[in-house]
Amino acid sequence: MIRKVAIVGGGTAGWMTASYLKAAFADRLDVTLVESEAVGRIGVGEATFSTVRHFFDYLGLDEADWLPKCEGGYKLAIRFENWAKQGHHFYHPFERLRKADGFSLAEWWLALGDHSQPFDRQCFVTSALCEAKRSPRMLDGSLFATGLDGSLGRSSLAEQRAQFPYAYHFDADKVAAFLAAYSKERGVRHIVDDVVHSALDDRGWISHVQTRGGLRLDADLFIDCTGFRGALINKLMGEPFESFQDVLPNNRAVATRVSRPEITDMNPYTTATAMDAGWMWRIPLFHRDGVGYVYSDEFASPEEAERTLRTQVGDLRGELDVNHIAMRVGRCRDSWVKNCVAIGLSSAFVEPLESTGIFFIQHGIEQLVKHFPDERWDPELTRNYNTRIAQAVDGVKEFLVLHYRGAARSDNDYWRAAKTRKAPDGLVERMEQALPHLIDEEATYPYYHGFEPYSWNTMLLGLGNQPARARPALAHMDPARARAEFDLLRAEANAVIEKLPSCYEYLERIHTP
Repeated sequence: MIRKVAIVGGGTAGWMTASYLKAAFADRLDVTLVESEAVGRIGVGEATFSTVRHFFDYLGLDEADWLPKCEGGYKLAIRFENWAKQGHHFYHPFERLRKADGFSLAEWWLALGDHSQPFDRQCFVTSALCEAKRSPRMLDGSLFATGLDGSLGRSSLAEQRAQFPYAYHFDADKVAAFLAAYSKERGVRHIVDDVVHSALDDRGWISHVQTRGGLRLDADLFIDCTGFRGALINKLMGEPFESFQDVLPNNRAVATRVSRPEITDMNPYTTATAMDAGWMWRIPLFHRDGVGYVYSDEFASPEEAERTLRTQVGDLRGELDVNHIAMRVGRCRDSWVKNCVAIGLSSAFVEPLESTGIFFIQHGIEQLVKHFPDERWDPELTRNYNTRIAQAVDGVKEFLVLHYRGAARSDNDYWRAAKTRKAPDGLVERMEQALPHLIDEEATYPYYHGFEPYSWNTMLLGLGNQPARARPALAHMDPARARAEFDLLRAEANAVIEKLPSCYEYLERIHTP
């Protein structure tokens, strides 16, 4: 049996892995995590998918157990600003499209909707909650959407059946610290030291790593959580990293932390604002906001990007600390090689536009548990793992390229280049299918990657890629039920806005002991 696991690297990836392995295997697995004090972390506010609740529920943690300790806030959607044109915005929410007579409300909106108003405000309840800055929970803790609350227990991403209506914003370093305490309480051995040497045996498998302090760490399985360095998977094992730079141009970011003029004025969504050489995020945490500019150094230098960031946040004197980040965009050809598995940034990264960083970590850990080896090291387990990881990453890559190729704006060299840059073959076909009418689930990326068909259509419509017409079938159908569904949606949105507290008001309740 595999008895000993060594995790090299801490941060969110390392401690998510350690805590999940302990929750899954308890004392039947000896887990050691070694991390260096000298290695810096990305250290930005983090946004997530709504599926992250599977992770915390698997660990037996309630939202109130960890969210207040991590500067946490709610994320009901991503608000995209200026991607279609200046002054325009739309929401990509955690909400599936309703249907009437077998067709989604997005299809009916094309046929019946008020096209002077954005489609997302007519087709989703969540957009209204975002505009009103509402919490997804009542002051008594109940969820505004019925039938979705309660623990998921030991379930995984693949078992997601209903769309949960929100995700989280949190301080990534504080989540790592919280999970470190959780892990150590359950027996994870924690070593703070620099790994200065790694050795391979005669088969080319990792035999041990050695720290600056002279500690030799032997294990059966080594997990690389060393971030963009890929210290084990790339440098030691020699596994190639396949860059996505040819299709995703952004390769740098500059980030900072800012206070809100009115701390109670808290948005329940991530904002992604299109800029001249990329886009800018704003992630509201409980006491502050995280802001960053993701850009291509083909179109802006780090100095120019920093000036743009400081201008946008009103830091004209240059007083705020900023963090410049060189991003490695792409994935390892294989994330599991022999007895080494890469999780987190050492495995894959495709820029933070749709908050996929934590999702990739969670997906990698879950798949590792499902494909966990024994002493026979069945190569089929490794192959299946690598296939699942690659398919998920490649699907997200396609979805992100859609954002740039689909954005209606073309007012400078950066945005014009985004439309002519190489695209994955499958995406070109999918976007061609979306020209005459919206695409369905059979026409989206066919493997699990975290995004459902409603997300693809939401982005196409929001970015300005409106199909030429609704499906012809709708012209032959009685629209009464569709009109009733639109009326019901508006009524529900107005009702919950009246009942729900503001995002800050509810979070203050759970953050205050």
